[in-house]
Amino acid sequence: MTAGSRWSALFADLEAQLDAAAAAERDGAVAELTRAEQASVPLADRLRAAVGQAVRVELRDGDVVEGRLAHVAQEWFQLDARTATRRVQHLVPTAAVATFAGLRPQATPSTTRTEALGLGSALRALQRDRRRVQVRTAAGTVVGRIDRVGRDHLDLTAVDGARGAVRVVPFAALLRVSEG
Repeated sequence: MTAGSRWSALFADLEAQLDAAAAAERDGAVAELTRAEQASVPLADRLRAAVGQAVRVELRDGDVVEGRLAHVAQEWFQLDARTATRRVQHLVPTAAVATFAGLRPQATPSTTRTEALGLGSALRALQRDRRRVQVRTAAGTVVGRIDRVGRDHLDLTAVDGARGAVRVVPFAALLRVSEG
């Protein structure tokens, strides 16, 4: 091998090392940008991307609800489920969820003002309807009518068992509110 060809090989090797280092730096930067982007995605955006899809929701007390995501807001979502005899809608505070199964990695940002409605607004809509609901907390399920919705609690008048008994349920205790 001549001196010129040795130097050519040496510089070619040096160029290859620099190219490999630049590619590794680019790959690291891309990975870091991807992680940073993923870190900025809220759960509500992931749920919004799954509207219309079947999901499995495990609540903090171990109760499992399965159905299609119908509506998503920042603090709650509506799940449409089927039982053997009928369709049931569930209003679930996002804070009551232990795990979701069936979500894909996609996210969809909020595009409507209704998605900013708080849990109290959704519960007041159910209150106006005056239909029977099942309110589930860690203590169990009570069937009744929502009579009043405060800033952080609701009043539920029981219609099964202890007829007429009013239960005051803090929002923090709610696991789900379902059609009665």
